[in-house]
Amino acid sequence: MSEDDGGCGGAGKSRNSGEYFTPYPDQVLENVLENVLVFLKSRRDRNAVSLVCKSWYRAEAYTRSDLFIGNCYAVAPRRVTDRFKRVRSVSVKGKPRFADFSLLPPDWGAHFRPWVSAMATAYRALEKIYLKRMSITDDDLAVIAHSFPNFKELVLVCCEDFGTSGLAVVVSECRSLRVLELIEDDVSDDEVDWISCFPPEGTTNLESLSFDCVESPINFEALERLVARSPLLKKLRLNRHVSIGQLQRLIFRSPQLTHLGTGSFAPLEIAGQQQVDNREPDYGSAFAACRSIVCLSGFREISPEHLPAIFPVSANLTSLNLSYANIDADQLRPVIRHCHKLQALDSICDEGLQMVADSCKDLRELRIFPIDGSENIEGPVSEVGLLAISIGCRKLQSVLYFCQQMTNAAVIAMSKNCPDLVVFRLCIIDRYRPDHVTGEPMDEGFGAIVKNCKKLTRLAVSGLLTDRAFSYIGQYGKLVRTLSVAFNGESDIGLKYILEGCTNLQKLEIRDSPFGDSALWSGLHHFYNMRFVWMSSCRVTRQGCTNVARQLPRLVVEVFRGDGVEGGERGDFMDTLYMYRSLDGPRTDAPQFVKIL
Repeated sequence: MSEDDGGCGGAGKSRNSGEYFTPYPDQVLENVLENVLVFLKSRRDRNAVSLVCKSWYRAEAYTRSDLFIGNCYAVAPRRVTDRFKRVRSVSVKGKPRFADFSLLPPDWGAHFRPWVSAMATAYRALEKIYLKRMSITDDDLAVIAHSFPNFKELVLVCCEDFGTSGLAVVVSECRSLRVLELIEDDVSDDEVDWISCFPPEGTTNLESLSFDCVESPINFEALERLVARSPLLKKLRLNRHVSIGQLQRLIFRSPQLTHLGTGSFAPLEIAGQQQVDNREPDYGSAFAACRSIVCLSGFREISPEHLPAIFPVSANLTSLNLSYANIDADQLRPVIRHCHKLQALDSICDEGLQMVADSCKDLRELRIFPIDGSENIEGPVSEVGLLAISIGCRKLQSVLYFCQQMTNAAVIAMSKNCPDLVVFRLCIIDRYRPDHVTGEPMDEGFGAIVKNCKKLTRLAVSGLLTDRAFSYIGQYGKLVRTLSVAFNGESDIGLKYILEGCTNLQKLEIRDSPFGDSALWSGLHHFYNMRFVWMSSCRVTRQGCTNVARQLPRLVVEVFRGDGVEGGERGDFMDTLYMYRSLDGPRTDAPQFVKIL
């Protein structure tokens, strides 16, 4: 790991006596350097600066206020707090991304407890915490609430093991709270009215409040009062227990909103509550009074007849998330045809994508998820939609596309029409599926992506692929930092092309592919430079994994079974291999089913 991994420093007075002294020339340079480095924000630039010499190393550490820990086990919390003394913002990532696909047992680890314990004494001025795929308990939330008097922002993404009790402590104790975002978390219902625990009087500093993943009902009256007392509130994402009628009341209270998660875009009886009267409010007037909205998301429960309510804000939308909306193209058409500024879009069918291609020329990000998990070839999303988007939306930079079928021609067209792609993640549902028109492997399509998209840093491949596709990626994917491979591959040669050719590779995720020991060993020269390697349901053996651990002693090599059973093997091969570099050796909280080689 090249970041956030060592001592500390500073200059200006004697750090032993606290008295001013006449500095030596190199100390003068260090003083000047510190004043310059405060303007350097990029993590990569700061990491490069810290490697120049010891003086620059100390100065960079002394001036860093934002910490990013890409793997919570790559460095010990105490090492971090010993080196960096003036931290205001901390971001920590825990479980590898494939944990999202239920490939990781729930009690695998990634506990926030050691981190918050170390930060509670070292970083009293801490203001922001961002966690992703971490285990954070109610007690951890209480430590946050009681340890950082100026705490302002808490963002939890795909986290677990906490509940509404912990939220209640945070919102009641953190009087300067500006951001509370709960995104795809598993939040337990402790039957605590946490919304009412915000300070009851006076205006708040709240700028963003997101709780759409909280499944338990909330106190709407308390929420309405909170929104009314939050003149700075710009982002609000609600859960499904807030009906469209209640949403209307909130919008009238906060016309300054720019981002709105609609919770349940349905009347009360559909939202699981009881209708008070039969009168239908004028929902459109509420949105008309809130013209500052540029992002709409949610739609977990939707009545299509209420979609016209968002027409007044359609022209200003830059982001529209329809991941949970069960609506057809005819219902969507009146909305899309007004969205000329749209830059980010989630989940719609082929016909809807064709409408987007005609109307949304500024589209930068496209995310299409499977609607019903269907594996039928004749599905709602295919090469037709991808081709239309590539022709109509040439400014595209990021694509996540789940589909039932695909062709090389459509992928090649996207590579030529959208050369600014930075992220291309094509997920063809079902295993080893070829070009459905020609029957050929998808080699040439993915080869065109890495050849023509010179800025590509993230790639996910799927479908039927031979070693030729991986040779293209190794030859042309020189900037690729994250590669995901699932249900494809021909032989060990394919993975060798990747590990020997992709010199900037940081994260490698592989599942259900025929790569074995010789492919794994071909990366020995590069593993120390990577954040992690994940391989599950491949053909690596315990002996092969052990050889890697012996030759690279600073690499932590973990093997385990995805179902949490001790042993790690399934038949002759290891079920799951997870490798990462650590400055402090193997972790101490590994459960019994994890074997560290």
